[in-house]
Amino acid sequence: MERVRAPRDRAERAARILDVAADLLLRHGYRRVTIDDVATGADIGKGTVYLHWKSRDQLFGAVFTREVCSAIAEVRQALVEEPQTCLLHRFAQSYFLAIARRPLLRGFLLADPELMGRLTVSLDDRHTEMARGYFELLAEHRLLRDDMEVDEVGHAYQATFEGFLRASADGWERRADLLARTVRRAFESDVVLPEPTVRELASATSALLKDLIDADLADSGAIPG
Repeated sequence: MERVRAPRDRAERAARILDVAADLLLRHGYRRVTIDDVATGADIGKGTVYLHWKSRDQLFGAVFTREVCSAIAEVRQALVEEPQTCLLHRFAQSYFLAIARRPLLRGFLLADPELMGRLTVSLDDRHTEMARGYFELLAEHRLLRDDMEVDEVGHAYQATFEGFLRASADGWERRADLLARTVRRAFESDVVLPEPTVRELASATSALLKDLIDADLADSGAIPG
């Protein structure tokens, strides 16, 4: 019986550690939180934290990964509820708001580049591949402007999205709406897909996101929140 319970117990303990770390990071910031602080908050020994993550950066990287995956899962839910979310401007709006609703994730993403480089080293290639797959799906359905290569559209879109995230403006909803209008005018074609095709595209996009979430969580040891 202990063998059956052990993996669940380990997962529950990991989730508790991540919850405590996330709370401390939100209240005090990355540079002020130590492994000792996390262990004390989780009511465990410091060595127990290291059974799950071998360094402070790995632990906080797992917190970041869980936050990202939670935001992506919100976009997946939006795809289920409204398949039109698969369109690039709607996707951008949905993901932007998913980030905006998570203060800790916003803090991570707006942090200094050196910190983000350390925390996202295992995510970058996988997220780049997922984005490429998504843009290729859009291109296959002729939903992107045809005077730019797919990779060029993807690069310009990413720069636009990050710029809106970092820009100083009043109201996340208003900023997300402006982002959607900008993306639509800058990167999309005038093609209108029939609803069955939109649903198929939404399903394919959701599958890409699910694979990304599963791989990220497995790689980081993070547990969905």
